[in-house]
Amino acid sequence: MSRKRLLKDKTEKENAENEKNTGQAPNDTWPAQTFDEYQCSGNVEIDFPGLCGLLGIKGIPAVSTKQPASSTTETEAGDAEDSQSQINAASFWSKPCLQVELEHENPLSARCMKVSGWKVDEQIARVLQKMLPSLSQLQSLQFWQAGLTDQMVISLMNTISSCSNLRVVTLEGNPLPDQSYHLLLSEDSTLNHLSLRNNRIGDEGARLIGSALSTTRSSNKNLLSLNLAFNSICDAGAAHIAKGLRLNRALLFLSLSNNQIGDSGAAHLARVLGNFALTHEEVVERRKMLLERMQSSSLGVDSDQTPADQLCSEPSSTSLRVSKGENKGTSKKKEASKKEEKPAANKENPKSNKKSSEVKAPQSKGGKPRSKEKQPAAQEVQSSTALTEVEFPEIGSPLLDQSAQQKDGQLFLPGNTILTSLNLTGNRITEKLLPLFLKSLEMQGEGGGLLRLCLQRNRFPPECESYVKIKELLALRHQRKNSSEETGEEGQGA
Repeated sequence: MSRKRLLKDKTEKENAENEKNTGQAPNDTWPAQTFDEYQCSGNVEIDFPGLCGLLGIKGIPAVSTKQPASSTTETEAGDAEDSQSQINAASFWSKPCLQVELEHENPLSARCMKVSGWKVDEQIARVLQKMLPSLSQLQSLQFWQAGLTDQMVISLMNTISSCSNLRVVTLEGNPLPDQSYHLLLSEDSTLNHLSLRNNRIGDEGARLIGSALSTTRSSNKNLLSLNLAFNSICDAGAAHIAKGLRLNRALLFLSLSNNQIGDSGAAHLARVLGNFALTHEEVVERRKMLLERMQSSSLGVDSDQTPADQLCSEPSSTSLRVSKGENKGTSKKKEASKKEEKPAANKENPKSNKKSSEVKAPQSKGGKPRSKEKQPAAQEVQSSTALTEVEFPEIGSPLLDQSAQQKDGQLFLPGNTILTSLNLTGNRITEKLLPLFLKSLEMQGEGGGLLRLCLQRNRFPPECESYVKIKELLALRHQRKNSSEETGEEGQGA
């Protein structure tokens, strides 16, 4: 009897220790019996084998944890390639090991998780998806030649939204038949850095990624760096990426190095950096957005309010004050300094100003009367330009940029000056295309724009005139930026 009692006491002591390590409450006498019942503790060394065991996985991958030797910084997308990133075409599966980097000694402080060189099957993917939301300090998730499928990536995207601090995802050496990479940079994605090197993305995958960067109605507002190196992207794919950059105002770093982009594809990228003409679709969308803003402003002022409410809600810009009374006839009595209000008034009641020589309603397709020979596109541009006379605070879409200019019957927007680094190393660009890059860079002026344009290992000599001028211009831009930063620091110190 005494021996049985000793064995029982020993067993109870071991169970108590296990409960303490796994973070279970003291009242939870029995461990989880099923996968769904398991409550993750945030300790990968305990949760990962525990979940794998509940699924009956044989040969459970080991968990290797380490503390960072020194603080590391995220490299810009488009930096020179390191030796590991030069992945051979043939895949290989090494001994499975889940690598976890801790923030400090606490086992609950996992900040980076990496699967490198071994195939993740559906059961392992299920375990990772169950475990990831419990890792409250996880910042980076990396898969290198992990054999992920399209369905795994779709499920992964749904899981990422539950990870409060996860901002960096690396998915390299993982070709996907359905090219689902674009889901990782959808409009509601919270990722800041995404690396998709060596995935054989091609032109079709580039088309999906370009649409995810921006369309006339949506754009990704969180992604700061995107690495698309080694992906067999040609001219058509580069054109799709450039189209995504037209209205994207978040991306800072883009790498398209070591692809197959020639002069045609690079020309699309160069043009989007300087002032570019809006397409018919963009002009129409711009007009719709302007009208929507005018309607919303008018409704906000016209709604029944007490005098106190009206005083509190009065916008800082008096040009937004449009009321029903003005629409019914008082608009003709406005002072000349307030003529910009008339597009809104005419929209509310287009019949009220048929004989007016002022700017007509949007339905008239373009401000002042024009000859019948004028092209419809030019009329749309004129109407869109007239609508910009109404001042709108906090413009969100680049289509509503008030600095848009009309020229030769087209409406031009300022180019993308948010992108600061573009890596086109190792492509097929010739000397003929370089003047276009130089022209776009000069058009950007001093208010922002590229600070880094990598064109090494293309099909032109490094001593050619345009390339030398590009380097000189960028060097001067760097010098000005550093000088302004130093001046700002001195001012703060004073």
